[in-house]
Amino acid sequence: MTSAAPEEGYERGLGSRQVQMIAIGGAIGVGLFMGAGANIAKAGPSIILMYALAGVVVFFIMRALGELLLYRRSTGSFAEYIREFLGPFFGYVTGWTYWLLWVVTGMAELTAAAIYINFWFPSIPQWVSALVFLVVLFGVNLISVKVFGEVEFWFSMVKVTAIIGMIVIGLGVLTLGFSDAGDTAAASNLWSHGGFFPNGIGDSLMTLQGVMFAYIAVELVGVTASESEDPEKTLPKAINTLPWRIIIFYVGALTVLLAVVKWTEFSAGESPFVHGFSKIGIPLAAGIVNFVVLTAALSSCNSGMYSTGRMLRDLATSGEGPRIFARLNLRKSPAIGITFSVLFMAIGVLLNYVVPEKAFTYVTSVSTACGIWTWLMILFAHIRYRRAFRAGRLPASSFPAPGGSVFSWVAVVFLLFVTCLVAYDKDGRVSLYVGAGWAVCLVIGWYVLKARGGAQPLDQSDAAEPEYARR
Repeated sequence: MTSAAPEEGYERGLGSRQVQMIAIGGAIGVGLFMGAGANIAKAGPSIILMYALAGVVVFFIMRALGELLLYRRSTGSFAEYIREFLGPFFGYVTGWTYWLLWVVTGMAELTAAAIYINFWFPSIPQWVSALVFLVVLFGVNLISVKVFGEVEFWFSMVKVTAIIGMIVIGLGVLTLGFSDAGDTAAASNLWSHGGFFPNGIGDSLMTLQGVMFAYIAVELVGVTASESEDPEKTLPKAINTLPWRIIIFYVGALTVLLAVVKWTEFSAGESPFVHGFSKIGIPLAAGIVNFVVLTAALSSCNSGMYSTGRMLRDLATSGEGPRIFARLNLRKSPAIGITFSVLFMAIGVLLNYVVPEKAFTYVTSVSTACGIWTWLMILFAHIRYRRAFRAGRLPASSFPAPGGSVFSWVAVVFLLFVTCLVAYDKDGRVSLYVGAGWAVCLVIGWYVLKARGGAQPLDQSDAAEPEYARR
């Protein structure tokens, strides 16, 4: 029940409200709801500055991606632009690395979701919950992009509503003094307990690797471009509202939280929002926030299945992956690619069966390294595009990045600095070891691919190498 014609194209089934909410939801995940606890314990109130700094860089990345997406319409993903400006090898590496990013993120989110279910039903084995979620989300992604968009819309709505509710309640505690935390809640908590940098600037900077993990998924907007009803309108709006989402959902939420509860009370392995609501004394606070975090995990896994299927199809139509992944089912969904990805995500279910206490740790460290590589390739592709545009070889984009390629270079330097921090940290260094092994596998795969005739698009007339890339 599939169509082999790669040029048939996706269904443009994502409306404006769905693209906007997918963009918002991509900025709110387990990295905020759970990961912020460990970062607060390391950096104190200065974690607010770290999230703000990383958010500015992520905005530079997204503006660079936006200019590429709207300089010409793409039928694939952002890997198509990397292939055009950096060459087939880098497009191949980025496509498969982005696939790996979402596969391992899907494993991590399935594990997290199973842990959250144990909060209410401790007798259910962790692997059973992970398997049930995997099957349900798999079905959602096979039906149609409209169903995916609608499910993701409501997942994101829950997260957004919860964060806004937390901010409003926290401001109420600070201004009106109600609740159990009213006597100690004050803005002075942001600097009174060891200062704004209680452990020094060095420890604060070391949290950047965890902070950047929280922002992975914002580039998902670039994958939805080929299935958006009106990308020229919806994509600029989704990208330009990113600073407001960062200010509200990260900087705003953490500022209010750390003013209500002093930073010394937070620790790793615990959601700071669950702890904060418990201090305020709101009934069922832990259960409410646990539901929100469960929603965040399922939302991320849902997005992972969506993006991996599209990335595999892009690789297949470019001759950089098995051609069977180019097929669409009757609902114009890359069902075979999604199924292949889900089979790898099922390894996460196996880990939950074998080592449930370590499953989450085993897979999360890889995501950051994959995300940094993907962002760097987007930035370098943008820099090459701007060079060709200035030389008059390519047309202008309808959504130019401010400052041309200047801020792309700023973002490149920042990401390389974060990579150095990862290498310096003994725990984070594991992701670089995994990344090195993955790189070896990709290089071997590339030479095998070339030995079998090279990376040739399925349809030479539609997917021929652009003139700029040949130069």
